[in-house]
Amino acid sequence: MGMFDQVKQAMQMRKDAKKIQAEIEAITCEYSNGGITCVVRGDFTLVSLKITDEALVEVKAGKKDRFETMLNTVVNAALKNVKKQTQEAMAKMMQNGEMGSMMGG
Repeated sequence: MGMFDQVKQAMQMRKDAKKIQAEIEAITCEYSNGGITCVVRGDFTLVSLKITDEALVEVKAGKKDRFETMLNTVVNAALKNVKKQTQEAMAKMMQNGEMGSMMGG
């Protein structure tokens, strides 16, 4: 393989990687429980975190630890779900051959 072909292949790999990254970032997952709603993206960034008055009742009642546990549970569940969705999307891309050029195929 000549140098031009290697550069061309590297450019294609970069283009494919950006496309895959954009597709993963487009995946979102929302999880709600006890008045707390968390939305995360496929790149594991937090999009939003909403807390209703219902959830704040625990804090007002002096049960800050219970509120923190609920918050932790909701965030971790959203992250777990988006991880699963991201893995499924990656597997689908592999099956469809969209990552073939990146893997040397």
